[in-house]
Amino acid sequence: MRPIGSRNCRRQRGLMRPAATALVLLLAPASLVGQTDEYPGVGGPIRITPFVGASVQIEYLGAVIHVDPWSRADYSGARPADLILITDTPADHLDPDLIAELLKPNATVIVPSTPANARDEGGATRLRAVPGAVVMDNGELLFVSLATSGTPSVTVEAIAMYDLIPGQPFHARGEGNGYVVTLGGTRIYLSGVTECTPEMQAVEDVDILFVPMNLPNGRMPPVSAAECTRLLSPAVVYPYHYREQPIDAFVEALRGGPIEVRVRDWYPEANP
Repeated sequence: MRPIGSRNCRRQRGLMRPAATALVLLLAPASLVGQTDEYPGVGGPIRITPFVGASVQIEYLGAVIHVDPWSRADYSGARPADLILITDTPADHLDPDLIAELLKPNATVIVPSTPANARDEGGATRLRAVPGAVVMDNGELLFVSLATSGTPSVTVEAIAMYDLIPGQPFHARGEGNGYVVTLGGTRIYLSGVTECTPEMQAVEDVDILFVPMNLPNGRMPPVSAAECTRLLSPAVVYPYHYREQPIDAFVEALRGGPIEVRVRDWYPEANP
């Protein structure tokens, strides 16, 4: 399941770190389903649309990236995908039917595991339902040539995401990926469901951060998520994956500081 020789991808270890260029207007926190935010990028704007849970749509120069699309949300207004990034194998991150609906011809899907290495049979079954997916290991880097004409290659870096709390983990090391996506001179870190691991703390030059609160499981609670956000020092942070639990402590911990917090409604009513 590792078709790394695909014409759309080139694999490389190590990092390329372009200078951060994102300029962000300060907006009051909102709680609106599917609200699109716009950021300036080289050659044109970068548009980011939250959907549900950990699902995000990113648009740049006509190219579209989806992260963890999940059919609990209404995807009728979503744009077809040139690239889909999957952080983990549970059903709220890996939705094969929706992936098939969103994919353009010759588009790329990146997943964190082979079926043989999935955490459980459910994850293995879902992975087998995404034929031709590219598997990225923690620490690897891909240059993905998107299908849209005129769009530069996108750099995707896989960052380890896992639990630190002792005992049986919900997310073991090596099972999932966060992703740093670099496009338009802007670095967007979609960290997946993780605690503030050494690998996460080592990520540099983050412009836009999506930070999880794995509630109610006690991994990355709001205050810890805020501390991790301060370490990474993005211009903007979106708290996500908090399972409809209160995140007031996260917002309050960052209030008045240089990092803008953008709160969105990540848990709309289930899509009928």
